[in-house]
Amino acid sequence: MTDPRRLTLGLICGLIAGAFWGGVFLAPLLLHAFTPLQMTAGRYLAYGLASLVLLAPTARAVFRRMTGQDWRDLALLSLLGNLIYYVCLAVAVQNAGVAAASLIIGLLPVSVTLVGARPGQGVSLRRLAAPLALIAAGVACINVAVFRDDGGAPPARLLLGLLAAVGALACWTVYAVWNARKLETTRHINSHEWSLLTGLVTGGLALLLVVPAFLAAKAHAPADWALFWGVSLAVALGASVIGNGLWNAASRLLPLSLSGQMIVFETLFALLYGFLHEGRWPSALEGAAIVLLLAGVLWSVSLHRPVPQAHPAT
Repeated sequence: MTDPRRLTLGLICGLIAGAFWGGVFLAPLLLHAFTPLQMTAGRYLAYGLASLVLLAPTARAVFRRMTGQDWRDLALLSLLGNLIYYVCLAVAVQNAGVAAASLIIGLLPVSVTLVGARPGQGVSLRRLAAPLALIAAGVACINVAVFRDDGGAPPARLLLGLLAAVGALACWTVYAVWNARKLETTRHINSHEWSLLTGLVTGGLALLLVVPAFLAAKAHAPADWALFWGVSLAVALGASVIGNGLWNAASRLLPLSLSGQMIVFETLFALLYGFLHEGRWPSALEGAAIVLLLAGVLWSVSLHRPVPQAHPAT
């Protein structure tokens, strides 16, 4: 069971992180004229620059507390959970659409919980089976329409998008579990500092993408470049700086048997932003999906609440 105050604070952090992360799914649609590699380079260059500015006042003190193992882990986590993941997500959205990408990547709450659960920590997988099944059913409902009507997309393109979504799911599952384990044992760095350090390292790695991403880039109008850098900066600050910082806080406050399911809020907010972008209400299946997702998470939260202790009669 989880302490009520830690549970509440962790849930709030996970919810707000999901609100910021949901916007990531809109970025590839807004920047459809640019390649996934360009979007990845732009987002993480902006993330690295923002992290550098925010970390600068305390950088020396933070760096003194870092070990060689910390830097190695940061490099691998940044590569896996940021660069490779975002390339896969952008390819998935541009080739298979937001809905199909949500179907696969939306399984993160289930995959992270299954991979990261440890005996004796949080709630057992047996007790979580029913709420996890509700979440999986909700994700499936979101995209039944995709496979019933793919909008005329060529099968090869749809398959590429789905494979990229599976790659994104695998990358972020490993990242989420590894990052949570790292935060458990790295008490000399707080959640906010870890997020900024991740941005700093990711920005450095993103420099390696600049040449292949922009050297042979096709010509774009100044307005397109303004949109590109505006969206890149917004995603960097919102999803990466703020969202990742809140996610790190939630990972420290909640057991993995619950924190993994907080990723469901990313899917819910992605759907909400998608409906607003398209100017429509959710369909019956999408409405059912939202109900199932929320029911699964709320059920799981209730299983993590401490059981009141009976007081002996006096």
